[in-house]
Amino acid sequence: MKLLIVSALSGSGKSIALDTLEDCGYYCIDNLPVTLLEDFINHVMLADKKTYAKTAIGIDARNQCETLANFSDSLTLIRSKGIDCEIIFMQAEEATLLKRYSETRRRHPLTDFNIPLKEALKIEKQLLTPIAKHANVVIDTSRTHYHQLRELIRDQIGERDFRHISIQFQSFGFKHGVPLDADFVFDARSLPNPYWVPELRPLTGKDQPVVDFLKDQPLVNEFFQDVSDFLERWIPRFEAEGRSYLTIAVGCTGGQHRSVYLVDALIKQFKSPFVNIIVRHRELH
Repeated sequence: MKLLIVSALSGSGKSIALDTLEDCGYYCIDNLPVTLLEDFINHVMLADKKTYAKTAIGIDARNQCETLANFSDSLTLIRSKGIDCEIIFMQAEEATLLKRYSETRRRHPLTDFNIPLKEALKIEKQLLTPIAKHANVVIDTSRTHYHQLRELIRDQIGERDFRHISIQFQSFGFKHGVPLDADFVFDARSLPNPYWVPELRPLTGKDQPVVDFLKDQPLVNEFFQDVSDFLERWIPRFEAEGRSYLTIAVGCTGGQHRSVYLVDALIKQFKSPFVNIIVRHRELH
């Protein structure tokens, strides 16, 4: 049996994730109190293994703080029942969450007359730390819109059942911030930059003239080989330790040329029937 626990900072996309999982065949429940987890597993999931073979439960900061603080005990109990339990935690930068709340005019669940929105976000982050630290995968949605998030959830979870590990290769621009959900970050800013070639500047690392330019650069080839050798050695080690998800980010200055080219090259290198490869060019969207 499979149980996914989906937790998130309010406004970072938990509802979208649960809707997507439901489309992938999961029985989804939102805002289940942690105190009811044991009863739900004993009297619902285990009593009807066919209906609840794939279940996703949303847990957020509306739970009482003491139950969230004891989440580790609840997780141990779940796994002692022989249930394959994984945790997805979603987050976003504070500025992004503030903007989303201002646009939707929704009320944050922790705000009241004495607690403004900015303070509520900080309290919520602290409350959810016991869940976040156990997360199998962390997704930063700061620069992810609705359709991108649905695709990411489908790739990470919905299509992964028959494969061993999901690896997300992500390009990004350092000037827009380092991805918060990356396990490895490789810095390509020291490589020759097509941006300084006038005819290549408006193109991206997906365009053939840029690809040809970078392929002809010895430093780019050395960088690619070093990263490939590192990942070839260490990805199997992480998989052997039971990791289901790995996010590998390659960054350049603007996230348009070098990082895009390198990520696409890495995808070709590591494509395998036994690995679920996910690609995200953050700055191209």
